[in-house]
Amino acid sequence: MEAQRIIDLFLYAIPTLITGIIAFYFFKEHTKNEDGRRRFLLKKDLQINAMPLRLQAYERMALFLERIVPAKLLIRVIPTSSDKEPYEALLIDSIEQEFEHNLSQQIYVSDKCWNIITAAKNATIQMIRKASLSEKTDTANKLREVILTEMMERRSPSDAALSFIKDEVSDLW
Repeated sequence: MEAQRIIDLFLYAIPTLITGIIAFYFFKEHTKNEDGRRRFLLKKDLQINAMPLRLQAYERMALFLERIVPAKLLIRVIPTSSDKEPYEALLIDSIEQEFEHNLSQQIYVSDKCWNIITAAKNATIQMIRKASLSEKTDTANKLREVILTEMMERRSPSDAALSFIKDEVSDLW
C-alpha cells in the first residue's frame, strides 16, 4: 500500500513538474521579448532626440570647413604687419582656434568623417606653411598672393571634406 501511494504521488507530481517547466520557459521567453522591445523603443527614442544634435554638429563642421578655406580665411584674417612669419602664425592660430572651438562635435559625427575633417585642417595648415617657405614669399601680402594663386590651381582641402559631410548627412535620411 505504501509503495502504491508513492507511485501515485509521482504520477501526480510529474504533470505538475512538466507544467512548471513549460510555464518557466514561456515566462523566460516573454521577459526576453519584452526586454528586446523596451531596448528597441529606447534606442528609437534616443535616435529621435539625438538627430537634431547630430545635424547641428554636421552644420558646425561644415561652417568650420568653410571658414578655413584659404581664400575666405585670407579675407577674414588681415595681416597686422608686413612680416610673413607673424601673418603665417596668425592664420594657423585662427584655424586652430576654430578647430578647438568645435572639438566637442566629434562625438556626434562618425570617426571617418572626423578624420577627414582633421585631415582637411592639417592640409590647409600645410598649404600655408609651404607657401610661407616659398622663395617668392617675402612679405605678408606676398604670402597671401602665393596662397591665392595656389588655390586657383587646385581645390581647397575643405572641399573634399565638405563633400563627405554632405554624403554622410544624406545617408541619415
